[in-house]
Amino acid sequence: MKVVFKDRQLLHTPKKFMVGGHMVPHPEKPERAETLLQASKKFGLAVEEPQNYNLTYIEKLHTKRYIHYLQTIYQRWERRNNTSDEVTPGIHPDQRNCGYPDSAEGQIGFHHADLSSPIGPNTWESAFWSAQTAAHAAKLVKDGEKFCYALSRPPGHHAAKDYAAGFCYFGNTAIAAESLRSKYNKIAVLDIDVHHGNGTQDIFYERADVLTVSMHADPIRFYPFFWGYANEIGEHEGSGYNINLPLKRGTKDNEYLLTLGKAINHITEFSADALVVALGLDAYEKDPLQGLSITSEGFKKIGRVIGDTMLPTVIVQEGGYLSPELGENLCSFLEGFTSGGKI
Repeated sequence: MKVVFKDRQLLHTPKKFMVGGHMVPHPEKPERAETLLQASKKFGLAVEEPQNYNLTYIEKLHTKRYIHYLQTIYQRWERRNNTSDEVTPGIHPDQRNCGYPDSAEGQIGFHHADLSSPIGPNTWESAFWSAQTAAHAAKLVKDGEKFCYALSRPPGHHAAKDYAAGFCYFGNTAIAAESLRSKYNKIAVLDIDVHHGNGTQDIFYERADVLTVSMHADPIRFYPFFWGYANEIGEHEGSGYNINLPLKRGTKDNEYLLTLGKAINHITEFSADALVVALGLDAYEKDPLQGLSITSEGFKKIGRVIGDTMLPTVIVQEGGYLSPELGENLCSFLEGFTSGGKI
C-alpha cells in the first residue's frame, strides 16, 4: 500500500481569500499535507514520489490557454505596477462563451471562478506536481496495486477545463480517472468531499466512459452554489452519467451512509472497472468549513462501504482542513477501506 507525494507540493502558500466581504487567512495551508503525510506513514503506507508525466494528462483535460495562463500569469502580474503579492481577480465575465482578452487583468478574471485560488510564485509548481501525484497513483493501480492514495495538494475537484476555483488549479481526481482509462473501459468517480466537485463534473459532463457521482452539502446554501444540483445529469453522450446527491447541511453519519449506499448502487449499475475516490475529509463535524457532521468513526464506516466494492481504486485527496483530528480521520477512512476491500 502506497501514498504518492512530492514535497514540491508544499511550496504553494496562499495567503488570503474572501469571506463575507473580508480577505481572511487562507485555510489551504501546506501544513494540511504535512499532517496527512504523517498520518499516512503512521497507518503504514509506503511513500513514493511521482514520476514526471509532463503535460500528458493535464492537456487532455484542460484547455491550452488555461495551462499557458497558469504557467505565465505570475510573471506577468509582477511586471505590472502596484500589484499585490498574489494574483487575484478583480472582474469576472457573466458567461463563459464571451470574448477572450489579451490583458493580464482580463485573463485573470476569465480563468478564476472566485477569489479563493490566488496565484503566487510557486503555485504552478505545486499544482503541476499535485497533478503528477494523481497520475502516478493511477499508474501504480494500473501496474497491479489494488489501491493507492494520491496525497494531492493543492486540491483539484473545483478546477474546470478552463478555470481555477475553490483552492483548485488542475483537476487531480479527473486526471487519475483519465489515466486509468488507458487500461480500464469504464471508470467511476465517487466524490465524498463536503463540496460538490464542479470541476470534475465540467470535465466529464459530455462523456459516457466516466460516471461521476458526487455527495455534498446542498449547494442551495453552500459552495459552489451554482453547480451540484440533482437535475445536472450530463449532456449529449454523457447524459445520465453525472449524478449529484446533495445533502442537508449538518447531515450526520447514518443519513450519510444511506445516501452512500445509493451512490454505490449507481456505480454497480454502471459496471465500473475501476474507481477514483475524491476524498474530502472536510465533511467532518469539526472541520473549519462546517458543511456536514461526519464523525471520525463515520469515516471508518464510509471507507468500509467503498472498500466493499473491491474495485481497483485510486484515492485522491481533495478537501479536509486543519483540525486536531485531520490525520485521525484519514486513518479512520483507510482502516475502513482496507478492511472492507480485504486488501
